[in-house]
Amino acid sequence: MSYRGRFAPSPTGRLHFGSLVAALASYADARSAQGEWLLRIEDVDRPRTREGAAGLILRDLERLGFAWDGDVLHQSARTDAYRAALDALRGRGLAYRCTCTRRDLASAPRNALGETIYPGYCRPDPAHDGPGSGRAAWRAAVPAQAVTVVDRGFGSLVQDLAADVGDFVIRRSDGWFAYQLAVVVDDAAQGITDVVRGADLLLSTPRQVYLQRALGLPTPRYFHVPVATDRHGVKLSKHLGARALADDAAKALVDAWRFLGQAEPPAPPASVDEFWTYALSNWRAGHVPAQFTLPALVNQDLHR
Repeated sequence: MSYRGRFAPSPTGRLHFGSLVAALASYADARSAQGEWLLRIEDVDRPRTREGAAGLILRDLERLGFAWDGDVLHQSARTDAYRAALDALRGRGLAYRCTCTRRDLASAPRNALGETIYPGYCRPDPAHDGPGSGRAAWRAAVPAQAVTVVDRGFGSLVQDLAADVGDFVIRRSDGWFAYQLAVVVDDAAQGITDVVRGADLLLSTPRQVYLQRALGLPTPRYFHVPVATDRHGVKLSKHLGARALADDAAKALVDAWRFLGQAEPPAPPASVDEFWTYALSNWRAGHVPAQFTLPALVNQDLHR
């Protein structure tokens, strides 16, 4: 199967250094394999979406020399596909309504990383599977078994979803579909074979693999690369005020390239085109440092 990768930013602000690192890694990995590289705007979380941000991200990517294949996919136009996936899970008894509030879960158990483990308060009793009442989310019902993910950078990750996470939300109580379901549906619809992204999403990958299996969808290869952090070790993100990229596009690319552990160009590239000519001939995925550990991910966006 030919390589098909993607970059999927959330339109919550301008492109910043942390998102550039993920974009560069995914683009270089795809193009060096003579593969396709698709662009997806992950605006499924409408309350966090900033008006005009998607257009700014596209312009930043163009300025930096990224060239994507095909049309840009917007998750906000994909609600019917997500609803169909939820209906498929419901039809197999693998999803259920949950009316728990944050207050209800305040005393719920937590795993070693501080995540709430859903205690199953709303999990249906086979003898009483009523629809419930009030505002409700939908959760995926997970079995008590381990899910193994083999990552090209991290190695093997084993997670017992029932013990480590519990039944997780796939549609929120405000009606918006959760990232975990949307990303699985979209990766399959776009024929993605390889997902290269930041390590902040590593721990949610077993949830996605579980949904892929439950929906009969293929599982892509995964490669999680180190995330850029501030001096306190917190991931750079737009909602925490990470700065937009500098005007010098070639320098920004070289900085991201260096962060990914790649060999320095023999001379500073004079242009974006010169950088990419060098980069796509010299990308070495095996040189990306595995400088992240599970405890270091506690402050990242684990619940996406």
